Amino acid sequence: MAVTLEQAQRVGYTCLKALLRFAFMVANNLVAIPSYVLYLIVLQPLRILDSKSFWYIEGVLFKWLLAMVASWGWWAGYTVVEWGDDVKAVSEDEAMVLVNHQATGDVCTLMMCLQDKGTVVRQMMWLMDHIFKYTNFGIVSLIHGDFFIRQGRTHRDQQLVLLRDHLEKYYRSRNRKWIVLFPEGGFLRKRRETSQAFAKKNNLPFLKHVTLPRIGATQVILKTLVAPQENGTPSGGDAVRKESKSKGLQWVIDTTIAYPKAEPIDIQTWILGYRQPTVTHVHYRIFPVKDVPAEPEALTNWLYQRFIEKEDLLTHFYETGAFPPPKGQTKAISREMTLSNLWLVAIQSFAFLSGGMWYCIFQYLYRCLF
Repeated sequence: MAVTLEQAQRVGYTCLKALLRFAFMVANNLVAIPSYVLYLIVLQPLRILDSKSFWYIEGVLFKWLLAMVASWGWWAGYTVVEWGDDVKAVSEDEAMVLVNHQATGDVCTLMMCLQDKGTVVRQMMWLMDHIFKYTNFGIVSLIHGDFFIRQGRTHRDQQLVLLRDHLEKYYRSRNRKWIVLFPEGGFLRKRRETSQAFAKKNNLPFLKHVTLPRIGATQVILKTLVAPQENGTPSGGDAVRKESKSKGLQWVIDTTIAYPKAEPIDIQTWILGYRQPTVTHVHYRIFPVKDVPAEPEALTNWLYQRFIEKEDLLTHFYETGAFPPPKGQTKAISREMTLSNLWLVAIQSFAFLSGGMWYCIFQYLYRCLF
């Protein structure tokens, strides 16, 4: 089939746009990430004198870095519509966020849709595959205190011990509020067949849009971060709940990401922007942590039920283009998530100005020394 001039022009424009976006992303990383590291090196005396202020500043810089990543998708027309519970209401409380995992773009989507949720982004901790440690963003996550987990049965027990130690050492000391994890332990396309075989063997539901979650990391987080009087035990009233807000995890936020036509966005698309503008849909359900069982078997069943519900949500979405309304309601309410272009330009400008400043400083020091 012959290619028309119009089609050739469209392909040429897409390739040129992708090349320019990639060049901008590389330049953005080359100035923003070293600047983040250098600012924190200079601020090390503050870390000794006033650790709380140091991690506050680090959190602000971390949020700006994630906003830069969000801007790459935002300016390509990859936007987000949110459904379900309003998580802004619990943005100042401690929460564990459980997310289904389809592609590398899931992380970028979360980086975008959590930007307008108060202090969440600068005070959050991520659990991610250890391979991300070796990406361009790995040094940032290491400094911020995220946890890199190795997958596989041979590493499982050791990784859970390391996770517990990591939480005890860094979560409270750095004033973290939200912790984000992907309980499926890998991308849907990689785990679906194994999960379905496990479900068939153990008489569990057959899932197509999600996989059965792994319990280990969730159990460690709950056991380490939840105040003892709340996990699986009835609350003692409003006074107890109010007092406990500063003592432990308060909520579990079940987050479901859905892409139109079940076609997830990967990181390459997010960076190059060659896909047509796409609206990603994110659904939230908030559960009080006191309603989450502590016993391993009961917790496993509870977590399985969340992913069975995710399956139903995604099935409904792929059939209708919308998530179903909550029980007892006739209509589901959606909210379009927005970012300020002016704010995004401001933080991008700050990154490039910082890069220029550090370059001038090192040039001056080099001349003085040599």
